[in-house]
Amino acid sequence: MKRFFRGVGRLLLVFLALDALLLTGLGVLRWQGLLLLPHEAAPDQWEVFGVDVSAYQGTVDWQRLAEQGVEFAFIKATEGSALRDRQFVANWQGAADAGVRAGAYHFLSYDSPGETQAENFICQVPLTPGMLPPVVDMEFYGPYLETPPDREQVRAVLDPLLDALEAHYGVKPILYVTYRSYYRYLAGEDYGAYPIWCSSPIVFPLVPGWQFWQYSHSARLQGYQGREACIDLNIFRGSRAQFQRLYGPAEGVR
Repeated sequence: MKRFFRGVGRLLLVFLALDALLLTGLGVLRWQGLLLLPHEAAPDQWEVFGVDVSAYQGTVDWQRLAEQGVEFAFIKATEGSALRDRQFVANWQGAADAGVRAGAYHFLSYDSPGETQAENFICQVPLTPGMLPPVVDMEFYGPYLETPPDREQVRAVLDPLLDALEAHYGVKPILYVTYRSYYRYLAGEDYGAYPIWCSSPIVFPLVPGWQFWQYSHSARLQGYQGREACIDLNIFRGSRAQFQRLYGPAEGVR
């Protein structure tokens, strides 16, 4: 019986040691800003904080968002070859007036040619001094949630879209990814030169070379009124000086 209790005691000590290591590791990640809480706006560990919005956020008071630390925003512009976000024009102008650096994003459709999707985006998004690079949002929808398209089908749409956007705006587009879309379509392929914006709630992105991190889908800020009560939060991976070296000074968008 004594041997049994000694064995149980040793086992408990092992569990306590593992718990201590886990807590220490989580503390280090938290201290470094690699764990962020869903409602944590403008986290202290990162210098450049932003949001992304669409018509779901309704009318946006960009000055109010800027007062809460928002320095950049990705604004939905288009989807597929025909859809245009009804709030884009107001959001684009409002962000510029408030001094918020803006980039426009396109929700990728797997069901229409990349060339016509690029035309839709280019017709909607003006070439604006100081704008962030255009974004192609790679997610799954409808039947593709259960049965994703194969790589060849995606490349046949994605590659001409990226080429057309780069030719028009003069910069490589940013690729917005989930883990599923990144590892299914981009990993191991020749997309390494494209900046990555990764969706990874709470825990820092586990993809190489990410530049923007969407760490929350469930935050609430003041300054918008729409059918969606929550807003997505993002940070830039780097200092404010690095952000400005990459994308130019903030004065360019005013």
